[in-house]
Amino acid sequence: MKVLITGNMGYIGPVLAQHLKATHPGIEIVGYDMGYFANCITGSEYLPEIAIDQQMFGDIRTFPENLLEGVDAVINLAAISNDPMGKKFEEITLDVNYRACIRLAKMAKDAGVKNFVFASSCSMYGAADDYAKKEDSSLNPLTAYARSKVYAEQELEPLADDGFTVTCLRFATACGFSPRLRLDLVLNDFVAGAVAEKKLTILSDGTPWRAMVHVKDMSRAMDWAIERQSEVGGKFLAVNIGTNEWNHQVKTMAEAVTKLISGVTLSINKDAPADKRSYKVNFDLFESLAPNHQPQFTLEKSIKELEAGLRLMEFSDTSFRNSKLIRLTVLNNFQEKDLLNDSLEWIK
Repeated sequence: MKVLITGNMGYIGPVLAQHLKATHPGIEIVGYDMGYFANCITGSEYLPEIAIDQQMFGDIRTFPENLLEGVDAVINLAAISNDPMGKKFEEITLDVNYRACIRLAKMAKDAGVKNFVFASSCSMYGAADDYAKKEDSSLNPLTAYARSKVYAEQELEPLADDGFTVTCLRFATACGFSPRLRLDLVLNDFVAGAVAEKKLTILSDGTPWRAMVHVKDMSRAMDWAIERQSEVGGKFLAVNIGTNEWNHQVKTMAEAVTKLISGVTLSINKDAPADKRSYKVNFDLFESLAPNHQPQFTLEKSIKELEAGLRLMEFSDTSFRNSKLIRLTVLNNFQEKDLLNDSLEWIK
């Protein structure tokens, strides 16, 4: 089996590649990445891409069609990957996350690729109602990042047919340790604050709901999706990825961190305006379709794993929110050094 992973040198890619190598002996993996975060390595003494058989560097917006030769499945992770980056680079977010995705999918279909897997997001549900969002719930994307995922899904659906199975994995908010750790994710941020500062400060009132999923459990879902047959879910499938037990309020997650990591204080800004990005998610469909690929990490297990990884790194940076572990900071630094232009293209 030959699999192409775009955006493989980010937070998820190294974990995914290791997982696929372990579960598919003989698999051939091709990586394609812009290289923005190549040197943001954490807790690893070697380059994570040793798990990749062929690593290519390039812009997903100008993806070369010849790389799809002989590929059985594509996993498209390439994205401007969170709300702060999407806010600053709104049009680029649409170009990368949406337009380039559709172009890649069309090329993949023409090249005879059987399965196309798109890393989508539960953030498209937006503001919460009184019930957990299902796949057929109304969409209310509140950010450029969320809108880009909605637009991509809408145009991927008509591409699916008997020979081209499309799976859009609507991931809950990611967490967990990685060889390229991100600390601009809510639970990762909380654990980093607890380890480095012995205190947690929630700038919101702590009431927003978040569905969470560990990066290793995301990899299990993608493992399932690269071989999914249309008899299981249809030629096109958009499915929530996570588990019902992982719907938590922000303050509940912070409280769990303070219970599991000793000596940590918690401060909540109860007077803060409400954060509209709040939603619960229902994961029953994924459970019924992929019973052998269900999440295995709990909130408590994830907190302990993050703490252990950070302590192994001897992590103590109280200014980590301005470090290379924050993705927007990395891009800003490259632009300040005239390494990236206004379109986030490398200046050569």
